[in-house]
Amino acid sequence: MGLRVCLLGLLALIIASKCHYTPEPDQQRTLPPGWVSLGRVDPEEELSLTFALRQQNLERLSELVQAVSDPGSPRYGKYLTIEDVAELVRPSPLTLHTVQKWLWAAGARNCNSVTTQDFLTCWLSVRQAELLLPGAEFHRYVGGPAKIHVVRSLRPYQLPQALAPHVDFVGGLHRFPPTSSLRQRPKPQVAGTVGLHFGVTPSVLRERYNLTARDVGSGTTNNSQACAQFLEQYFHDSDLAEFMRLFGGNFAHQASVARVIGKQGRGRAGIEASLDVQYLMSAGANISTWVYSSPGDSGAGCWSVSGRHQFRPSFPASSPYVTTVGGTSFQNPFLVTNEVVDYISGGGFSNVFPRPSYQEEAVVQFLNSSPHLPPSSYFNASGRAYPDVAALSDGYWVVSNNVPIPWVSGTSASTPVFGGILSLINEHRILSGHPPLGFLNPRLYQQHGAGLFDVTRGCHESCLNEEVEGQGFCSGPGWDPVTGWGTPNFPALLKILLNP
Repeated sequence: MGLRVCLLGLLALIIASKCHYTPEPDQQRTLPPGWVSLGRVDPEEELSLTFALRQQNLERLSELVQAVSDPGSPRYGKYLTIEDVAELVRPSPLTLHTVQKWLWAAGARNCNSVTTQDFLTCWLSVRQAELLLPGAEFHRYVGGPAKIHVVRSLRPYQLPQALAPHVDFVGGLHRFPPTSSLRQRPKPQVAGTVGLHFGVTPSVLRERYNLTARDVGSGTTNNSQACAQFLEQYFHDSDLAEFMRLFGGNFAHQASVARVIGKQGRGRAGIEASLDVQYLMSAGANISTWVYSSPGDSGAGCWSVSGRHQFRPSFPASSPYVTTVGGTSFQNPFLVTNEVVDYISGGGFSNVFPRPSYQEEAVVQFLNSSPHLPPSSYFNASGRAYPDVAALSDGYWVVSNNVPIPWVSGTSASTPVFGGILSLINEHRILSGHPPLGFLNPRLYQQHGAGLFDVTRGCHESCLNEEVEGQGFCSGPGWDPVTGWGTPNFPALLKILLNP
């Protein structure tokens, strides 16, 4: 009798809606390169889907984010608690009731929400999921460098029109894990011996960015920083300990992670997860570090917990609420010299997010002054422009599975370095009685690059056609969509960001 009532409830909701809507018109419908289908998934196999419920008061939330992030605002640094945010954005009682009724009628089980109640993750059989989301057809795919297995639907899904005011999208259907920017490059040819180094290590980074042995965490504050690991990418404690033994002898540091949240796998360590932990903990040296572990389908990333400031390379990078880090390399690969653009550094203009007001002046200046712009049809000049800053991303040493690996490169390397340096600045702010930095971008653009080394040479890769011929955006004086405002000069950046 209970099953009959549930089925009748689901049928009533669908009939009452009369039609369906497509919540994500831009859904990916093609298989990314390097992935292959292993066929349809068994109808009785279970999968988890995440339902994004319509939030409330988003305009007010945006105003508050701007206020607490703007040094000119009386609310600067007066951050909201997670409870404050939940009270503001929590979906309406009608939304919560409607979505829960719909899911329960479809047979969803083990549903878990979050503090803000705007995401609901539930388990369903494939059969139930395909009935719930007309158009979806789940296949098992394998791909990526690690040959990861995922269950996805390449077909666009629909929802009953009655849910349009209540559900923004459903996660776990069609987005594939992003390709890591990390790559191992051939060893460059040696040119000269003065000031010679054989790859980027913590000592090289500390020399380039003017960090002394005294520039480490005090161990007396509640300051902390974190990395996230996904897609069965795990770090190993033994790798971290060996890395610090090899490369951490010149500064105080912690040789173990303070806490792991989530499942820590026992398989082989991933280079990306290893790199994140090792360079966050050597740049933000002697600061308590947490690792959040999830088998989900996002990329890796790092952030300063105390500052609630995110550095996530695939969050996506073009989000206006993320400080995006580009990549550089040494002009001479074996000398600690000036930096130039690392040609694999990402950057450009978003087709999804409009340009935020905090970067209006800088971006307009670049567009009006750059002599090397691609054709206007190749980029959205009114979109959010990125990156915001940069750091070295070429030729890193990483210890993974007890083996030191040289010449690892990518913006996944530059990101934890910049994040760790900001953790040190947060340490000084906390010791001085100030709140942590929080969302940095409004302040960063108001400072016009103060405290950063301006990178003015080099371009990143682009399309190989007759119009562009492989050359993308190029760096220049001031902000540019290749290296942002530049790379950190720690003493100068600390002086600029310490107060108020």
